[in-house]
This record gives sequence, C-alpha cells and structure tokens, in this order.
Amino acid sequence: MGSELIYRGHETHPATDEYSPKPPKPWLTEIRPIRYMLREQRLIFVFVGIAIATVVFALLPSSNSPYITASGGRYDYVNSQSIENAISSGSLLETTHRMISQNNRVGFGGINSGGKIPLELKRKGLRIVVTGGAGFVGSHLVDRLIARGDSVIVVDNFFTGRKENVHHHFSNPRFELIRHDVVEPLLLEVDQIYHLACPASPVHYKHNPTNVVGTLNMLGLAKRVGAKFLLTSTSEVYGDPLQHPQVETYWGNVNPIGVRSCYDEGKRTAETLTMDYHRGAGVEVRIARIFNTYGPRMCIDDGRVVSNFVAQALRKEPLTVYGDGKQTRSFQFVSDLVEGLMRLMEGEHVGPFNLGNPGEFTMLELAQVVQETIDPNAKIEFRPNTEDDPHKRKPDISKAKELLGWEPKIPLRKGLPMMVSDFRQRIFGDHKEDGTSTSQA
Repeated sequence: MGSELIYRGHETHPATDEYSPKPPKPWLTEIRPIRYMLREQRLIFVFVGIAIATVVFALLPSSNSPYITASGGRYDYVNSQSIENAISSGSLLETTHRMISQNNRVGFGGINSGGKIPLELKRKGLRIVVTGGAGFVGSHLVDRLIARGDSVIVVDNFFTGRKENVHHHFSNPRFELIRHDVVEPLLLEVDQIYHLACPASPVHYKHNPTNVVGTLNMLGLAKRVGAKFLLTSTSEVYGDPLQHPQVETYWGNVNPIGVRSCYDEGKRTAETLTMDYHRGAGVEVRIARIFNTYGPRMCIDDGRVVSNFVAQALRKEPLTVYGDGKQTRSFQFVSDLVEGLMRLMEGEHVGPFNLGNPGEFTMLELAQVVQETIDPNAKIEFRPNTEDDPHKRKPDISKAKELLGWEPKIPLRKGLPMMVSDFRQRIFGDHKEDGTSTSQA
C-alpha cells in the first residue's frame, strides 16, 4: 500500500475573533489587601504579636515605662502614670514649658531627641571617684553624692583621713573604699573625678606635699577615661595678698621659697597642670579655690585656727593667738563648700572660682565667738606670729554668685555649735567633761 505525502502548509483556517482582556472589576482593588492578609495565616501572626507585646508591657513595672528622655547626655525613664496624672490635671503644657526652659538654661538645647515629655526625670547615677574622700571635706562630699544616687569610689591613704568618716557607707553597694596614695598611678573607669587628696594644714603638708604628682596622676586618669576633673585648689595661691578682697584674676603675692611654699606653690602648679591638660589634651576640668572651711570631722589637732580654738576651749586650755590677732580670715561651713563644689562640677564653667564666706573675722573676734559658744571664761594667750602668715584673707565671690548661683548660707555663729558638738563627742567620747555617762545622739 503506497504512502502519500500531503503538504498542508498552505491550508487556510477559519478566521477567529481577536483576543480581548476580561472587563475590569472595580471591587477587586478594594478586597486585594484583605485577600493578602488572609493568605498564609498572616492575620494570625499579627494577633499573636499584639498579644505578646501586651503581656510584656503588662509585666513590666510602671516606673520602667518605655518613655525615654535625655538628661545631661544620658537617657532616663519617665513614669507613664505621671503623664496620665499631668494630662488629667491640665498641667502637662505648663510642665513641658518649664522643662524646656530648664534644659535651655543648662545648655542641653531642648527637651530631648526622642520627643518624649520629660516629667519626673530620674537622674542616672554616675560613677565618681573622690580622692581624699575619707577626709574632712571629702567625706561630706561623699555623703551628698551617695544621697544623690551616684556610685562613689573613695581613694585615700589615711594620712589625714579617717575610716570613721565614711564607715556608715560600708554596707552600701554603691560605695567603694580603696587605700591608695595618689602619688602612685591608679586605673579606674569613672565619669567624674573630685581631686581633694592633699594635706591642707601646716602641720601635715610640710611632711607630705602631694600637690603636683598626685594631680598629675589624676589628670592622666581623666585623660585616659574621658572623665570630668575637678581640682580643689586653695586661697593660699594668693599668698599674702596685696589686693583685698581677692578676685580670681589676682595673681597673688607668694614667697616661692618660704616655709609654706610647698603648699602655696604646689597648688599653683596643680592649677597650671590642670589648665595645660584642658588646653592641650581636651580634658574637661573645673578649678575651685577654697577659703577657710570648718565643720564636723575636722582633724582635732591639725593646727588650723578654728579647730585649735575649739579643741583648746573644750580642754580648758588657753586659746593661742599668734601675733597681735588682727589678721583676718573668712570662715565657711563645710556644707556650703560641698554645695559649691557640686555646682561647679555640674556647671559649664572651668573657673577658677573662689568658694568661701565673705564674712571677715579677725583672730581675736574668732576667739571671742568660740568663748561665747563654749566657755566664756576661756583665756587668750598671745604667741609670736608664724612665718609668711597672710595678714588678710577675704574672697570676692561675685563670679560664683553670677555663674554658679552659689553663695554660703550658714553664718559662723550658727555653724560653730555643730562643730563643737562633734569635737566634744570625739574628745570626751561617751562621757561629759565631768566624767558622767551620757547617751550618744
């Protein structure tokens, strides 16, 4: 049977209609998002996420509500309940305006970058080292810093400091005590350094002058860790001043080879090093020039005039006045000084700042106040004056008033009884002068 090839290339097909798309459905665009959510169980995952978030925020304490505000370069939580209370009381706008003005005044430039309302800001605690923190002024400063919520590391070699000054903080987890001499380097991670370590009375600083080497080591630490550094200098940088009262721009009148020069020139050199590190290494520094300070926890026999007079009067000894007693000094209570130091550290100005009480007393007037406070029958004994003893000393605190908003509050006649009470307990213990037992407050 033969095969037959059939060529069909030229066959024609019946004509068909051209392709046309389906007519558009106007409701399709509206249901498309719904169809997307229903596919692959997406809606279930959305509800599960909402439920998890609800449980998490319900378990968190209200004080750790995730409303965050910036405070001094750190971020703090804002209590959500406080926001609700402020809204209900109508004080929200007023509080916001007040916080804006406060932040602008201290230089932070606004509320915060997150846009949250800074109600009831809780300041984040800093890690602070206080050299000489077991001493007279240092221990009072530590009290304030701990009360503020900071973590404090006290560095002290106990040359003039005492453990008893800080023993009430031993059980506090935010307190640490290191026995160390600042003339040796020290490595710590801190935010701020209050450098107070230096004997401040003639009896002590002639035997252990630590101004220069200790300051150099602490400045090196501040440079390494980026900490803010505060130097406690002294009114002794003015020497025996030819200007009265003394302003910060006065360069002083100091004997560079006198018996007091190890302290006077040491502090002047410490100020020089502090400013060199500020200008050359970018260390953020503050300088305070402290005038005569008194109060509880002073060394009883350190040779300074207030502690001398108080201890002598309590022991029924004559009050020793050197020279003619017409030399003048200004006396500030220790709590006023601590307030000034903290304001200086938290402020924006390098200084130096005079921190002292401009109330001026002659040595004879001071002796009379001590007599009035302790023993009206106490005798006064005159002795030859000491070498290089300044004739006048009175701070001009205009700069501190203007830039720090600081001035002393406690006058001598109000602060001295508090010091006398402390000295009486330390000299006579739990017994009165007549030997009878008394209870300790």
